[in-house]
Amino acid sequence: MPMIDIYAAEDLFPAGTDRQLAEQLTAALLRAEGVAQPGPAHTHNTGAYIHRMPASAVHTAATDAARTVRIQVVTPPAALSREGQKMFVKEATSIVAQISGDPTQVTRTWVLLTEAAEGGWGIAGTAFGRAEFAALLAPKTA
Repeated sequence: MPMIDIYAAEDLFPAGTDRQLAEQLTAALLRAEGVAQPGPAHTHNTGAYIHRMPASAVHTAATDAARTVRIQVVTPPAALSREGQKMFVKEATSIVAQISGDPTQVTRTWVLLTEAAEGGWGIAGTAFGRAEFAALLAPKTA
């Protein structure tokens, strides 16, 4: 149940593509976590926040109005293996380039992977760690 934040100049992605961007990045991240069939606990608790900013608000040391994209992901403890990290960064970068319509965007897409500390992930007033996530995702018996 990761959280995804995408920061980009407001005109970098075509109008009407926010949902597509959110869906594709969420699916890529869940795959990278090894979730073959996301259930309601995954789909209702994975958030994607798209932050469209004025082009003048995005800078690098070299230029004002930089055409960079920053994707920051926060995952529960141990959610991504090293292979999962590599898989997500590659796929997320490709998704951004495809949706932006600019293949060169891959060189200006930054992906930051952050792992919450054990117990440092709160849902419904509970500080979740590995045990709480395992219980939340365990199949329910009748």
